[in-house]
Amino acid sequence: MLSLRRRLVLIHLLATVATVGVTAAAGWWQLSRSVRGQLDSALLALADTEVGMLSDAGGAVVKVHESPAGSAPLSLTRLDRLVQIIDGNGRVLARSANLGADKLPVPARLQAQLAAGETIFDTLPDVREEPLRMVSVPVVVDGHRYAVQVAGSLDDADQILQSAAILFAVMATALLALVGWAGARLSRQTFVAMENIVDQARKIGDSSLDRRLPHPGHDDEIGHLVDTLNAMLGRIEQAFEAQRRFTADASHELRSPLSRLRTEIEITLRRPRSNEEYVGVLRSCLAEVGGLTMLVEELLMLARLDAGQQLAQVELASLASLASDAVTRLRGPAAERRIAIVLEDHLAQAVQVDRAPVSLVLRNLLENAMKFSPADGHVTVRLEHSESGVMLSVQDQGPGIAEQDLPFLFERFFRGSSARAGEVDGVGLGLALSQSIMQACGGRIDAVNAATGGARFLMWVPVAKI
Repeated sequence: MLSLRRRLVLIHLLATVATVGVTAAAGWWQLSRSVRGQLDSALLALADTEVGMLSDAGGAVVKVHESPAGSAPLSLTRLDRLVQIIDGNGRVLARSANLGADKLPVPARLQAQLAAGETIFDTLPDVREEPLRMVSVPVVVDGHRYAVQVAGSLDDADQILQSAAILFAVMATALLALVGWAGARLSRQTFVAMENIVDQARKIGDSSLDRRLPHPGHDDEIGHLVDTLNAMLGRIEQAFEAQRRFTADASHELRSPLSRLRTEIEITLRRPRSNEEYVGVLRSCLAEVGGLTMLVEELLMLARLDAGQQLAQVELASLASLASDAVTRLRGPAAERRIAIVLEDHLAQAVQVDRAPVSLVLRNLLENAMKFSPADGHVTVRLEHSESGVMLSVQDQGPGIAEQDLPFLFERFFRGSSARAGEVDGVGLGLALSQSIMQACGGRIDAVNAATGGARFLMWVPVAKI
């Protein structure tokens, strides 16, 4: 099995051979037509001259008009030209001196064509020691049919064509050798660069994703391919790094509540306790289990979103009603913290959205706003139309978002400065999960600091088509 490099060189060479061969054949054919055409034109011109003189003589004297030897300079038009005049029956009436006792052939086929008034060109390969080209021109003088035949040697034309064939062959051979050498050199340079890329790619594993493929140094197709592959490796490295961070953070977040749960159970089992104490411990354990369950469910939902799975079957509902239901459900917990939730609906008409994802995201945003809102503050939920579509905003009166935290706010397990300091509960999955859900549905969430203070989350809601 030939390698790709050898196959490309062979195909390139075969294509070049075919192209050069066809071009040389076409050139030789055109040259042959030109050379033979010039000879035919010279023979026909001489024949027409003899026809004119024969017509002027009225047929009284039939002869070939040749200058006497030594009476005039050598006539180049008659050099190596054999002239013969015949009657309608093919009998030779006159011929040039250089024919001697010989005569030009007049076969029955030629006589029939001349009788029909046709001018005939023939090639005579075996009449004399060299091939001849002959033209026969019919003429009628005073009711009598004659024909003038003029023949010339093909030796010069054949030598020109032979020399041209040798020249074409030498040029084609040199061209093929040059093209073959250039193709082999070019393919070698190309495939050496590709082999270097392949060798480096084989060495890159999940523990060495920081390596990159060697660039050939040229801004060509291979250079563009290397740039694209290196960019892809960069994205893969980022994805692996994010996966490592995700695994480490998930392990940490799961380990802490499990450790607390185990410690509480072990302490409770060290000695007998009253029923009230057991009930209190069980309620504490139940709360820890509830937090673990919510964390695992959020992780599973993120995994499904990463795998491109649908969250649930689409069920349409009014955006205003979903916002009203979410506000109603959370007003009780908000009242315990002395926080008011205000709903402002500025939608001109009812907007239908997917119930499950929008409800989940709205709940996360409201709970997040309540965590950072001070006592006696309020959270504002606003529905309105914008240039980009329908927008739902949730604004609190908390301290806002630190500028250094804004780029990382929607990353998984990221917790802001105050959250990391232990001021706010949470594991840092709510906003990441909400952003992933909205992006999966065709929307998005933006976070800004409100001009009046506090954080404002803008949820661009994809409107369902009915």
